[in-house]
Formats: sequence, C-alpha cells, structure tokens
Amino acid sequence: MFDPAIRDAAAALLDLCKGKRLMVATAESCTGGLVAGALTEIAGSSAVVDRGFVTYTNEAKQQMLGVPEATLKQHGAVSRETAEAMAKGVLAHAPADLAVSITGIAGPGGGSAEKPVGLVHFAAATRNGRLIHHEARYGDIGRSEVRRRSVLQALSMLQELAESYAGLRP
Repeated sequence: MFDPAIRDAAAALLDLCKGKRLMVATAESCTGGLVAGALTEIAGSSAVVDRGFVTYTNEAKQQMLGVPEATLKQHGAVSRETAEAMAKGVLAHAPADLAVSITGIAGPGGGSAEKPVGLVHFAAATRNGRLIHHEARYGDIGRSEVRRRSVLQALSMLQELAESYAGLRP
C-alpha cells in the first residue's frame, strides 16, 4: 500500500521506539491519517502506536486536540501556531511520548497567494518538552505527492525526536 521509502522510514521509527519503549500518536489534517496508517501497516506496531487523530476541520482540531479557537482565527488552520497547538494537544489527550502533527493545503484547490497549494506545517513534540516545527512549500505537485512527502517528513521528525529522547519509558 505504501511505497518503499515510507515503509522503510516507518519500520525504522518503530524499531527505534520499540527499543526505547516510546509510544507515538499523530494528529493529521491534510494527510487524513496516512502517517498512522503507514505505521500500523507494519506488524507489531501496537507496541509503539497509541492513536491517531484525524482532525480535518477546525472544529475537530478544537474538540479533539484543544486547539484554541483564537489560534485558528488569528493564524488559520495552516500555520505554525496551529501545528504546534495540535502536537501539544496530542500529548494532552494521549499517553504518548512523541507526537507529530500535520496541517496543510494538498490541493489542487484551496490555496492563496499567502498560503499556496503545497504549503504544509509540521510540529513534533515530546513528553519531556521538546517541540520542533518544519514548514514545507512543495508547490502544486499534485495532491498525492504533497501527502506522500508530508508522511515522509512527519516520520523523519518523529525519528529525530526518538533518537534524542533521553531515557527509557518504564
């Protein structure tokens, strides 16, 4: 179902997290659960994957993750601020050690001069307080390709956080 690059990245993350006994959860908008899907495609992923939130609407972001309405109104759904609030919301609503969030405009429509098709914001957070952000401007390369690249970026960010995570979970 997933291409080899995604499968390899997901398997590497799962192996690392199993070794460190880390649990992962996701919050996805434009990818619609593809990161969680890529991880759970691999047998044994239940040792690592706690849950995934698909929060496609602003209301879902607010209700499921506690993203403040003011953040959405001031910065929009596709913003660094919303991505970071989503990642923090995952940790507030799930017993995970690592969280990743994705919000963007996969296209083909929906873009603007300020927020063009292919703009995606990512945030990843750890239970011990680390938070990282990444902005990608993939351009109008097609919906499937924006989503594929977004999954790879999210897995890479989780890998980075897992590698630097101090200590083992009890």
